[in-house]
Parts: sequence; C-alpha cells; structure tokens
Amino acid sequence: MDTFTLIAALITISALISYLNIRFIKLPGAIGVMFVSILLSIFILVTGKAFPTAFNFIRELMHSIDFTKTLLDVMLAFLLFASAFHFEYKKLKEQKRPVLVLSTIGVVGSTIIFGLLLDITTTLLGIDLPLVYCFLFGALISPTDPVAVMSVLKKSRIPSSLETIISGESLLNDGVGLILFVTIGEVAAQEATFSLSHALDLFAKEVFGGLALGTVTAVVTGYLTKKIQEFQTSVLVSISMVMMISILGSYLHVSIPLAAVAAGLILGSSSIGAKSNKELQDYLHRFWELIDELLNIILFVMIGLQIVVLPFIGHYWFIGLVAVLFVLIARGVSIAVPSMIMRRSLKTNFNNTTILVWAGLRGGISVALALSLPESPYKELILSASYIIVVFSVIVQGLTLNKVVNRFVK
Repeated sequence: MDTFTLIAALITISALISYLNIRFIKLPGAIGVMFVSILLSIFILVTGKAFPTAFNFIRELMHSIDFTKTLLDVMLAFLLFASAFHFEYKKLKEQKRPVLVLSTIGVVGSTIIFGLLLDITTTLLGIDLPLVYCFLFGALISPTDPVAVMSVLKKSRIPSSLETIISGESLLNDGVGLILFVTIGEVAAQEATFSLSHALDLFAKEVFGGLALGTVTAVVTGYLTKKIQEFQTSVLVSISMVMMISILGSYLHVSIPLAAVAAGLILGSSSIGAKSNKELQDYLHRFWELIDELLNIILFVMIGLQIVVLPFIGHYWFIGLVAVLFVLIARGVSIAVPSMIMRRSLKTNFNNTTILVWAGLRGGISVALALSLPESPYKELILSASYIIVVFSVIVQGLTLNKVVNRFVK
C-alpha cells in the first residue's frame, strides 16, 4: 500500500468512525472513537470469512503502519506541543511539588509494585514470565499517557487543581518512564546489568537534553517571529519547529516528548508571532486545538483497529484483566505513600488520591512501547495485556471519571 493510499484510508476510516460516534453512539470524543473502532475491529474479526475483502484491507492497513514509529517519532511531538501550548504555566508552577513527586517517585514506585504483583501471580499460575519482564511491563504501563489524559479531562468536571496535577504529571513523566523502560530492557536482553551511573547518564541525556532542545527551539522561534503579523507564516513556522524537534530529538537521542512539552509551555506563555496581535494569537491557539483534536481522533482509531493484528491467545485475556487491577493498586500505593509522608506540602487527602488514581489513564504510548519490544517468548503476553489495560483505562475509567469526581468531591 503506497503512502498516499495509506494516509487517505486512515483519514477516511477515522472520519467515518468519528461520524458514527457523533451521529449514533454519542460518547465523548476520544472514548467514543476508540469504542467504535474496537467494535469495528471485532466485527471484522468475527465476519472475516464472510467479508474477506474488508478483513484483508484492515489487516494490510494496520500492518502497513509502523504504530511505534508513527506515534513516538511523528504524532506525539505535535500532540504534546498542542497540549502544552494551551496549558497554563502559572497553574503548573503552583502545583509543581505534587507534579514532580508523581512524575518521578510515583512512576518508579508503580513500576516496582506492579512488577512484584505480576511476578507473584504468574508464578502461582505457572506462567513463564521472568521477574525482569514483569518490571519491564511495569515500566511501560506505569507512566500516565498525556494524550489520553488530556482528551478525557477536557470533558470532565474534575477540580482545577487536580486537573493541573494530573495533566502536568502526564506531560512530565515521560522521562522517568523511558529511562526505566530502556534500562530494564537492556537487562532483559542480557546486554547489560543494572548500572545506576548508566541510568543517571541516560536520565540526564534524555530529560535535560530534551528540555534544552525544546527551550532553545522555542526561544529562537519566539525571537524570529516576534514581529510577524501574518497568520499563515506563524502557523508554518510553528509546524516546522515541531518537525525540527522530532528530527533533532531523534538525531541527538534526547526526549522528543519533553522537548515538545517545553516548547509548548514556553511559547504558550509568550507567543508565536506578534504578541500584541490578539487576533493572531487567538487564531494560533484555535489552529493547534484543531490539530490536537484531529490527531487524537486518528490516534484512537489506530489504537482501536490494532485489535485486528494483536495476538489474543489463551491466558492473555486473564493476565490482561489481572494486570488492570495491579495497575490501579500500584498507582494507588505509589500516590498514597508519598502523600502520607509529604502530607503538608502535597495537600492531598483520600478523596483526592482516589480521583488521581482513577484519572491516571494509559494510552497509545504504552501500546507503542510494547510493540517496540524485541522478539521474545514474552512479547505477545505483554503486548496483549498492555492493550487490554489501555482499552479499560480509556473506555471504563474515562466514562466513569465524572461519577468518581461527583462521589469524592464535596
């Protein structure tokens, strides 16, 4: 399938699914799109023999898309820049302590707790899954997904302070999650033993390198466009900047997501183009809001259609459902313990902790990282279970988030 046909097919299917959701299903944006995509995928799987053309077309489409590369190297920078561009930096600064705790200690703690629970369970069930792969699974599923979180929070009635904490955490926990994933992955591949110095070196390069890249590109972009009055030029410059972040980040081996977030926060609090031109700034924000919405729809369609090509065999379903419970437990403990220790500074309580746990959604990034795992006897189990967690997270947690908020916010 050539590139143009691939893009045309994906956009057409996304438009159709979005239409069906708005016209008939009427679920909130990203949730509805994923739900309809999954229904379509199941229908195609069940009726594959009756409609072989449709079945083969969707399978070929999904096999033609490198989901990991498309999301992590192309779409994610645009999605995160758009989200950060609209984010109020002042609010993030006010909640910096809980955001930093959740995006660092919370991710590490969740990875360890999830890995231990999964190892105990698989051992009792006689399932062959080494401890190091349990931790690897924990590393890719513990960080909350910024795309999923942002898309769901837009429709929620969550208090402003908690929304800032959850959104800020999802934007910033990429660095820790990536380091854990890469470091544990090297150990699992027996290419290295764990080295604290290596992990710290990787952290410094990925995190601080990504933040530096985003800061420099944002400052340069803001300086070069400060007298630009034309909307078209400002849009082209902003698009090219995000593309350069993706290219340079990949070349320099620094965190592309963190670079995009840094650039978005800086330019969102300052400007692209003449700051005095309020109409221009309003148009720019609307443009990036549109890009955010369109890419979200396409991404969640891609996630939903992945079921056609993912391996769901035997005990994978059971492990996936058990893993859903373990993710919630691990997140709950990793939030509750720091909250008790730093009770005064974090200003959290049981009700807030419950909301923070339920609003910690997983999304396409976890699936992409699972797909990026090297071939091993354990890849299919981790991939299938990751997909089940993501589907539960977005659809079940996303649809019930407002009920949880109403229950625990007084």
